[in-house]
Amino acid sequence: MQFGSDNQTGASLQVLEKLVQANNGFTHGYGDDEWCQQAEKDLEIFFGCPLKVYFVATGTAANSLAISCIMDPWEIILCHHQAHIYQDESTAPEFFTGGGRITPVSRNAGKITVGHLENYFRHMGNEPPHTPRTAALSITQTSEAGQVYTPRELAGLCSFSHDHEMDVHMDGARFATAVASLDCSPADITWKSGVDVLSLGATKCGALAAEAVVFFKPEIAETFVHRRKRSGHLVSKGRLFGAQFVGWLKNDHWLELARHANGQARRLVEKLARFSAITLQWPCAANELFLTMPAKLSTLLHDKGAEFYEWPHHGLPAGVELSEDEVFVRLVTSFVTSDEHIDQFCELINEFFTTGVK
Repeated sequence: MQFGSDNQTGASLQVLEKLVQANNGFTHGYGDDEWCQQAEKDLEIFFGCPLKVYFVATGTAANSLAISCIMDPWEIILCHHQAHIYQDESTAPEFFTGGGRITPVSRNAGKITVGHLENYFRHMGNEPPHTPRTAALSITQTSEAGQVYTPRELAGLCSFSHDHEMDVHMDGARFATAVASLDCSPADITWKSGVDVLSLGATKCGALAAEAVVFFKPEIAETFVHRRKRSGHLVSKGRLFGAQFVGWLKNDHWLELARHANGQARRLVEKLARFSAITLQWPCAANELFLTMPAKLSTLLHDKGAEFYEWPHHGLPAGVELSEDEVFVRLVTSFVTSDEHIDQFCELINEFFTTGVK
């Protein structure tokens, strides 16, 4: 009954096998090895275009280093009000940019829209040097509310951003589940839509620790190698990253893992639909469920060993308010979520409602 996060799993066997292979023998350090070189070639095939790619261990490093390449300390990057870069990275983006400001624009919305950006610029003054310049937009795919941006939505956001001289960063910690949900190509929701730089995460979808910063706009990558080294994120045995991506990408393994996670989320939604006291607050678009449920039920489930998180109330859709005896929670399925996990979880819920267990 592990629905806490998809980063709580181990690695898939295919990824682990490549790690074991890469562990043998000698090779150059700092990413100058055959595994990283192969991973770069594989990623060019994956996206269907030339690109510059750099590997790091964490999503925080990937996001912060990518953002530091597209904004200066006196500039602003716009994002969703629940964005990981805004809420969950302990001001790391501000640190890496030397003080750049992160500004959320979409409170109580599942996704950022062009309307949010238009509203921001309508009210943002433009009196340099007194007002900061807005340099970039960061989009999370899959979003913080578990929603996915379609190619058309992304094209609109990127077009607006570029018209306003902003670069576009995508936080792709759950990029694979978004591609699986949309049944599109990785290119369709990145460079073909106008995304300039992507933080591509494999960690939440079958890897141990493997993140790639993928630049579709090569000129903004010029300082990345120095930023990565200076911040302590250039790993000596870089083959460990390359091997994970080689295993992750081989034979569309990433897609198989993502489809399983999404499919199990849909199955969980169907099983929960029979309980009228549990309400799905955002549509299940990928592998995250955002629900309201009785607080006593949440306590029982936790006491029985279920793993999931209560979620901040500001993550609710506009107009939705919790009663005193309700909680707002997030459930996440993964590539190892089994039918048994779901059935056991739902049996406990059924017991709560049918027997009055409190």
